[in-house]
Amino acid sequence: MDDWVYFERDERHIKRERAKARELRKTPYFQELLRKGICHYCGKKFPPEELTFDHIVPVVRGGRSTRGNMVVCCKPCNQSKSCLTPAEQLLSLLGEPEAPPAEEIEI
Repeated sequence: MDDWVYFERDERHIKRERAKARELRKTPYFQELLRKGICHYCGKKFPPEELTFDHIVPVVRGGRSTRGNMVVCCKPCNQSKSCLTPAEQLLSLLGEPEAPPAEEIEI
């Protein structure tokens, strides 16, 4: 994980939200998403057993286990996202832009 991501862990919040997530996964809404088999992030189709659930705003970052914050995604996408938000993940994939050479900077 990148060292520029800092957050304070609230273990009680994490435990509570993960328990809520386990219950939400059993609902018809999420079971239907599993059956469809489409990864929220890459859009590829997978068998249900190859899919996981992800919190868009990670629980360790204060995210909640709600229908609007949980998505079905493939394991590689979930692992690459880790505890980043989708915006942070995209920025990390783009990399930091290089500064122009000093001779090209107008003062």
